[in-house]
Amino acid sequence: MLSLILPGVGQVYNGRFLWAIFWFLVTPGLWIGSGGFLGWIFHILSAIQAHRQAKRAR
Repeated sequence: MLSLILPGVGQVYNGRFLWAIFWFLVTPGLWIGSGGFLGWIFHILSAIQAHRQAKRAR
């Protein structure tokens, strides 16, 4: 849920700091660079990845 609010925050919560930096940089760049077309896709992918990481950590 955290990555749905801000991409990368879910990865920080899971302790995956390199992935968090990746999502912090890539997603806003795609929101701006593509006029929002690709940004929302990567925003959702960030949340999916954080969810999967959290399930594996259990």
